[in-house]
Amino acid sequence: MSGVYLLKGSDPVLLAEAARETVKRLVGDDDAAEVVDELSGDDYELGSAVMAATTISMFGDRVIVARNCGRFGAEDLAPVYTYLEDPSPDSSLVLVWDKPLAAGARTSAVPKKLTDAVKATGGEVIETGVPGGKGRTMWVDDVIGASSVRLSNRAKRELVDRLGEDVNRLGGILTVLEATFGAGAGPLEPDDIEPFVGEAGSVPPWELTDAIDEGRVADSVRSVQRMVRGGGRHPLQVMVTLTTHVERMLRLDGSGAVDERDAANVLGMKGSTFPAKKALAQSRRLGSDRLRRAITLVADADVDLRGRTDRPGDQVLEVLVARLANLSAGARSRR
Repeated sequence: MSGVYLLKGSDPVLLAEAARETVKRLVGDDDAAEVVDELSGDDYELGSAVMAATTISMFGDRVIVARNCGRFGAEDLAPVYTYLEDPSPDSSLVLVWDKPLAAGARTSAVPKKLTDAVKATGGEVIETGVPGGKGRTMWVDDVIGASSVRLSNRAKRELVDRLGEDVNRLGGILTVLEATFGAGAGPLEPDDIEPFVGEAGSVPPWELTDAIDEGRVADSVRSVQRMVRGGGRHPLQVMVTLTTHVERMLRLDGSGAVDERDAANVLGMKGSTFPAKKALAQSRRLGSDRLRRAITLVADADVDLRGRTDRPGDQVLEVLVARLANLSAGARSRR
C-alpha cells in the first residue's frame, strides 16, 4: 500500500473522483477511519503531511491525503522532496493538486520537478481529464461499462448527446442512477434517465459552424443555445468563433487558392490543413455575394451585442446563426 501518488487535472469533478477512487484502492479492506489521515484547506503546510507519513501508527499502514495542493509554490515543496529521498514503507502519501479554498486564489501549476521526482521513486502520477477524439468515446464507453446499471443504446446516445462537452458530469449521473434503480438494473431507457440528466451541456464550436455550413438552421440555433446556456460561454466569446469562421472564408474568396495547402498558407495556419480545406470548400460554395452578406450579418450582430439593442445576447446570436445557416442552405439548393 505504500508509495507516493500525485493527482492532477483541470476538471475539479474528475479530480475529486480520481482522489476518491485512489484512496479507496489504497485502503482496501481496512477501516478508512483508522488508516486515513486527511489534510485540507488553506492553513496546513506540507511538512505536516510528511510528518504524518513518517509517524508510526498503532493501526499499521496509513494513507495520508494532502488536498488543495494547488496553493503551494515551488518553495513549499521542499519537505516532499526530502521525503521522496526515503519514503516510509508503511505509508501512502496522496497529493491532490486541486485548487485552494479561498475565493479568487490562484492555482499554481504542478512543477515538472515534482512530477519527475514522484515517478523517479516509483510513485504514481495520475492525470485526470477527458481525452479528445476517439479517446473521448472510449472513455465514455469505459465509464458507462463500469457502472452497475445498464443503459440501452438509445439511452446511452441521448445521455452522451445531452452532456455534450460536459462529460465530466457522467460519473455523478451514473452514481445517482445506481442509487435510484439499484445495482444491476436495466437496461434503462431514455425516459428512465431523463429526470436525472439535467440541463443539456455545451457543444464544441465546430459543431455550431458545421451546422451553419450545412444549412441546418434548427441545429445551428440549438448548438448556440447550448454553448451559451449549457456551456456558460459569453455571447461575445461565441461571436469571436463566428467572426473568425466567416472571415476565413472571406479571405479565401478571390485569393487564388486552389487546394487546402494554398488555403492554409493564405490563412497562416500551421499544422493540420483540414480546417483550411473546409473553409475553402464553403467559401466556394457561398460565393462572393453571400460572403458579403454573411460578414454584414456578423458585423451587425456584433454591434448589437455591444449595446446597440436591448435584446438579450443569446437572442441576438440565435437570429444570427439562423440567418447564416439559411445562407448556406440557399447556396446548397442552387447547386
